[in-house]
Amino acid sequence: MGLLLFLAIGLAAGWIAGKIMKGKGFGLWGNLLVGIIGAFVGGFLFRLVGLISSGLAGELVMAVVGAVVLLWVIAAVKK
Repeated sequence: MGLLLFLAIGLAAGWIAGKIMKGKGFGLWGNLLVGIIGAFVGGFLFRLVGLISSGLAGELVMAVVGAVVLLWVIAAVKK
């Protein structure tokens, strides 16, 4: 059950990050994949600065932050 919840949060985060980073996304499926990877990135970044996410909303915020950062890095590298 934990894996399914993680994937659902990652998918939602990718969709939200795609909306936030207008013009920097990769389409629906690409952004969903970025969201799943972004959930890992967000977890790493939050641990790096000493932040803790709790609950479903906290996990979603963490994943969205990671996905936005990942989209930003990918867009910067593509230039």
